[in-house]
Amino acid sequence: MMPAVLTGADLASVFGHFLVLSLLAVGGAIAVAPEMQRWLVVDRAWLSDEQFTSSVALAQAAPGPNLLYVAVVGWNLAGVPGVLATMAGILIPSTTLTIAVARLAREHRETRAVRSFVAGLAPLTCALLFATGYVLAEPYVRDPEHRIGALALVGLSVGVMMKTRASPLWLIALGAVLGAIGWA
Repeated sequence: MMPAVLTGADLASVFGHFLVLSLLAVGGAIAVAPEMQRWLVVDRAWLSDEQFTSSVALAQAAPGPNLLYVAVVGWNLAGVPGVLATMAGILIPSTTLTIAVARLAREHRETRAVRSFVAGLAPLTCALLFATGYVLAEPYVRDPEHRIGALALVGLSVGVMMKTRASPLWLIALGAVLGAIGWA
């Protein structure tokens, strides 16, 4: 499917929305995937649910940072201008904030405020990652043909990640194999 034809105002809106999402991306850009999906698929209908999910899956399967899915979403949204709008929007605020906070935290790492802030981010990050998993799995769980395989794969993945130190790459490979043969 060809990328949508968005106006300059639409691209500015994408850039602005991704600027805000960048500041919420505690735990990485994947943590805000549910909000991206809601805004791009449900509210704006610029992408289909399948395009969004495929963008995330493709980028996660490729070597490199998980941030790559933002570029793939941008590409599916509007080609090169979409990539520029999404990537600039997601990178500028978080990068600037990270540099500033890292400098302050390094200078004040032993203060109660810094230690509390760091400890408080853990549950927020877990909740955002859980929401991302839900958004990505939900279309497959809804589909009767894939429901049992998808739920089994989610359960297995959660169990393996909680009980072992196995690389998540093995679970991604398992999911790819099961998906290729039509079981999940």
